[in-house]
Amino acid sequence: MAERFGGRYSPPNSRPADLPGPAPLAGKRPARMAGRANALFLPPILFALTAFFKGPVGLALDLGACGLLIAAAWLTREGLRAEEAYLAREVARRPAWPRKMLGSVLMGLGLGLGAWHPGAGLAVPALLAVLGAGLHLAAFGPDPLADKGLAGVDGAAADRVAAAVDGAEGYLAAMQDAIRRAGDRGLSDRVGDFATTARAMFRQIESDPRDLTAARRYLGVYLMGARDATVAFATLYAQTRDPAARAKYESLLADLQVNFTAQRQALLANDRSGLDIQIDVLRERLQQEGVRPG
Repeated sequence: MAERFGGRYSPPNSRPADLPGPAPLAGKRPARMAGRANALFLPPILFALTAFFKGPVGLALDLGACGLLIAAAWLTREGLRAEEAYLAREVARRPAWPRKMLGSVLMGLGLGLGAWHPGAGLAVPALLAVLGAGLHLAAFGPDPLADKGLAGVDGAAADRVAAAVDGAEGYLAAMQDAIRRAGDRGLSDRVGDFATTARAMFRQIESDPRDLTAARRYLGVYLMGARDATVAFATLYAQTRDPAARAKYESLLADLQVNFTAQRQALLANDRSGLDIQIDVLRERLQQEGVRPG
């Protein structure tokens, strides 16, 4: 569906003049290989169409190949999404299971099964299976196979941060889904700006799990309240288009954005202070050991 273009300098601009907000594409990444992943759903259609012009055995083989190729395409797309989430975070565990690599295996099996015919040899189907799996892996790459940013980080603390951030992301997703029902592009952009600000705090907490205690209420209570307020507002605004309700909701978003930004700056200041203390303590110990700069 077509959408009207809107930006900071495009009328009507829903962002308050005194709230600069992030750049329109701040914190966003282009979808990697999304077109290739979606294109994988096209070849199975050919097997599905040709299956009904063959005998029972050929029908079963082609439908089996179609199912394997659809499963491979679905796994590949889900693997790419998991990889995007992995790359977006400063600290992340590897995906629980290698979806893209399993997609490569299913792609090879599907192509091999589609090329095999009763009474024919296995050399050609096996060759196609190996080539298909290899080319799929070369095109989409392997899944992340190692944890990121967890060296020196307590595993239990990292798990607590991951659970808190996942819950917070759920609140943001619910806010964005709810505001779309209001049918107002400017409000959707404002909620997107706030989500970008909130995710900057998430990345800060992931980089230093010790910040979770100070920011827990922002990830839980505040975002839960923001989600509930957004759902209630979207329902009301879609029916009434009440400008007073819109102004009040925009004021709430502005307050949330300012407070999340201030809290993130406070976390950064605390981290900087902690680093300064550690450096000073280490210097004092070096001096006590008789180590002096040259």
